[in-house]
Amino acid sequence: MQGEKFTLMQYNVNAILGFIEAGQFVIPEIQRPFVWKRAQVRDLIDSLYNGYPTGYIITWKNPDVKTKDGTVANGKHVLIDGQQRITALMASIAGLEVLDEDFNRDRVKIAFNPLATDSDKRFAVQDASHLKDKKWIPDISEVFKNDFDPFEFVPKYCNNNLGVKPNEVNNAIMKLRGIANRQIGVIELDHSLDIDEVTEIFIRINSKGTALSQSDFVMSKMAADTVHGGNILRKVVDYFCHLAVKPDFYPQMIKDLEFEKTEFASKIKWLAKDNEDIYNPDYNDMLRVAFMYSFNRAKLSDLVSLLSGRDFETREFKEEIVEDSYNKLCEGIKVFINEHNFEQFVLAIKGAGFKSSKQLNSQMTLDFAYMLYLKLSKDSSIPHDQVKHHVQKWFVLSTLTGRYVGSPESVMSRDIRLINEKGFINFFYEIEASVLSDTFWDISLPQNLETTSTNSPAFNTFLAAQINLNCNSLFMHGTMISDLINISGDVHHIFPKAYLKNNGIDTKGRYNQVANFTYLDTQVNKAISDDAPNIYFQSALEQCDKKNIAFGNIFERDALMKNLSENAIPESIVSMTVENYDDFLADRRKLMAQLMMRYYKGL
Repeated sequence: MQGEKFTLMQYNVNAILGFIEAGQFVIPEIQRPFVWKRAQVRDLIDSLYNGYPTGYIITWKNPDVKTKDGTVANGKHVLIDGQQRITALMASIAGLEVLDEDFNRDRVKIAFNPLATDSDKRFAVQDASHLKDKKWIPDISEVFKNDFDPFEFVPKYCNNNLGVKPNEVNNAIMKLRGIANRQIGVIELDHSLDIDEVTEIFIRINSKGTALSQSDFVMSKMAADTVHGGNILRKVVDYFCHLAVKPDFYPQMIKDLEFEKTEFASKIKWLAKDNEDIYNPDYNDMLRVAFMYSFNRAKLSDLVSLLSGRDFETREFKEEIVEDSYNKLCEGIKVFINEHNFEQFVLAIKGAGFKSSKQLNSQMTLDFAYMLYLKLSKDSSIPHDQVKHHVQKWFVLSTLTGRYVGSPESVMSRDIRLINEKGFINFFYEIEASVLSDTFWDISLPQNLETTSTNSPAFNTFLAAQINLNCNSLFMHGTMISDLINISGDVHHIFPKAYLKNNGIDTKGRYNQVANFTYLDTQVNKAISDDAPNIYFQSALEQCDKKNIAFGNIFERDALMKNLSENAIPESIVSMTVENYDDFLADRRKLMAQLMMRYYKGL
């Protein structure tokens, strides 16, 4: 029927496995880890054996593409939901190996007991006991092989299990083999649907499933493409992201001989020695950066359309657009995975004071910053030694203002367009003047610090400012904030929590304000305990005057005042009690904002 968004079909298990073998159905996640537990595979086989419904699978047809000679190439069906079930069937029935989380190839073997009277005991995940016990068929995939002969099998089974009736065994075997003829519902989505519609259908059918992202669709398109090397690019993305988190995965990766023969294997080898965790991109980050860099666009749904060959003007699907899009994407991925590019970008972020992954709030902000680094690195109008400086400023500006938090793709698209039109320097100065005004530093930023979230962009940028400015931790000379944030420092309440609670300030929203936090050496924190600020800061002053050690290692008043300043703590703290708590928070927020302004302007 014309205009239908989907076709509802019923295929038996055998037919679906046949479609996959013939390449008509593509399982994009076949390269990705099989995450089902083995017990779930056993339960699926049991459901099919008993004729229970096992849910629909959803495929999305790639469009038919017009080739250069005028002929039409039929699009394949990409599996977008149900890949774990289908992979489970391929493993248990077809006897194929699947990949686990570390890309190790493994078999999932399900054992079958034809004599079981208790349905819960009929199937089991194979272990050593099933290999010894003659009642069990250790691996049901043997029963589904083309050369399996029930007339030969049943007498042999009965000889091994005396007193068993051949008829009962035969019936059980026939019922097991009948799984191959069980019907599975397949919802075939039409190629004309856009991503938003496909996502909406997916959510309505699969309310418990993980929502599909646009990058999932891109990965599906890549996996289905063997003509333009999309399937290899898909592996590059998978392996790079896996290695970035687990460098010790490298020996496993090189077992993939097909991948080892490609130009990409040597290009990501450097990750085997990389233990940096500031930027561990996943496939969404990698695709987004490569796309923005190569296509000057930010909406990943456009990449799905381009990899399908869509001409946005004529609405036709053309082979030359597919080819061009894969070439561009390949170029973007090569630039992304380049060791020099990646390491220099990480150095820029760390140089801006973001030395710990826990300081980073927004992957989108990092992604745009990396794309900007790549873009400026090839911009002849930008001196090479200024690239990091510009990237650092932009990263801090976009972090502090939450630039890519609301509708990131729209803002990114506009930013890329304006950078291309005006040149980065002009664009940057315009944005900086409009969003980082005096009002921002004096009013908006102190207001943003009125939070209990130590993961807020404002507080994390404050820590970055302290790291970048080489600030000492409170009461210490030589023990820096940068030393404590990654190692053993404590986040200390300047007005101790117990002191505030004992004096009536007992809600987290009050005593856990970030303006009440500072990083402290653990031993100093213990020495301060729960004393009021006017007590322990007076002790610090006395230590300077009388040279008797109370805590820390500062023995000069000027050094102590400088230490308060680099921790954005008002000097009046030395005489403060609980009555001054709200004034203290307001004053400190302003000092924190001023320190961040000094840091930003000095980048």
